[in-house]
Amino acid sequence: MSRKKFAFIGSGSVVFTRNLVRDILTFPAFEDCEIALMDINPDNLELSRRAAERIVTAGNYSAVVTATTDRVEALKDADGVLITIQVGGFEASVADVAIPKEYGISMNVGDTRGPSGIFRFLRTLPVMLDILKDIERYCPDAIVLNYTNPMAMLCRAMQSVSEVNINGLCHSVQGTAEMLARWIGAPMDEITYTCAGVNHQAHYLEYKWNGEDAYPLIRKAITEREEIYNEEQVRNEMFLHLGYYVTESSGHNSEYNPWFRKRPDLIEKYCTHGTGWNPGLDIMERREKLMTDEKAYENRRITEFNKWIEGEIDLNRGSEYAAYIFNAVFGDNEMFEFNGNVRNFGLIDNLPEGCCVEVPVLASKGRLRPLHVGPLPPQLAILNQINASCEELAVEGAFEGDPEKIYHACLYDPLTSAVCSMSEVREMVDRMFTAQAKWLPQFKHLK
Repeated sequence: MSRKKFAFIGSGSVVFTRNLVRDILTFPAFEDCEIALMDINPDNLELSRRAAERIVTAGNYSAVVTATTDRVEALKDADGVLITIQVGGFEASVADVAIPKEYGISMNVGDTRGPSGIFRFLRTLPVMLDILKDIERYCPDAIVLNYTNPMAMLCRAMQSVSEVNINGLCHSVQGTAEMLARWIGAPMDEITYTCAGVNHQAHYLEYKWNGEDAYPLIRKAITEREEIYNEEQVRNEMFLHLGYYVTESSGHNSEYNPWFRKRPDLIEKYCTHGTGWNPGLDIMERREKLMTDEKAYENRRITEFNKWIEGEIDLNRGSEYAAYIFNAVFGDNEMFEFNGNVRNFGLIDNLPEGCCVEVPVLASKGRLRPLHVGPLPPQLAILNQINASCEELAVEGAFEGDPEKIYHACLYDPLTSAVCSMSEVREMVDRMFTAQAKWLPQFKHLK
């Protein structure tokens, strides 16, 4: 078997990159692979290179690590491609959330949907399409796995213009499944589930422990144990009222619906005091807590990196999907089922045709096959339909360079519409276009 090549586009996400590198190398078929790291930031690229080489050395693997700022060099003849990019950096991310905040729209992260996620998508798409063109030219048969948010809009856009085998991955499905198992005291290898919907708002349609419905145990844990309820206040409220558990964390989920972030008293009650990851604080508040300035943050990041690279390296495989998928398709061909982001053609019956959905996908030798789910329960479908429809409008607006469709996508966003008048949304969108004009070449009205 020839040496396999994995291209990491945006490898400057150092912690994430090193975990994926570790996972890939745990499979015997990939012990001698080439890890091709690419990033436009030379400093971040160097950290990723050092991390990857440290893992290779620690595991005594025969893999080769290369690092380059040249995307073509990284992609040429790649078997697998992983995309983890961010366009616009700190400046753009601040604009994403600071302008909506002036209109009462409080974002926890702002990278997935709503006005913040939509504008992140608009400036990311042109870069993604350029990457896609290079993939089509230099490694058209590669399995392409996208980790970049906003996941649904980017995958929907890329999958509509290319025959390249692209799938979008998010760790919220398996991460939440593990959290629920912990809550009820179940070993994860005894848990089975079916999960489907749209990215960051998929639900477990079934969640079973040794073949028995585990939802009564989950409900009991949430209602009888205060520490469990407090760990995920938003998600637990959604479960108690909707009957199914949602995949993405409370902080994120509070952005995707109209119930929790529209008034100061609700933010105080549901989005401030959670104890789990990302309890729901406004992203600007979190930044202030995490870093005084970018330099202080960078110093902390370097310190943590040096501590990791000088310590004992954990070589145990993690739960991210990517390495398992690659192994199933062109490794030892052990089949692997995961939740991926693909277009909705005959997969979820009561969501818009062609929108991006997150459904079970079976990886096997040479192929990825999405599985039919059927209809979602109606109370879940309504919320997914609203978000998916807004995403569809945003994608159309991005391709057409139509600012009116972007306005309408923001107008119907659940949180935005719960907070703002129609004229306020228009004013906000106009301001966001002006603030991010340099990253939006497809919109001619900005010239």
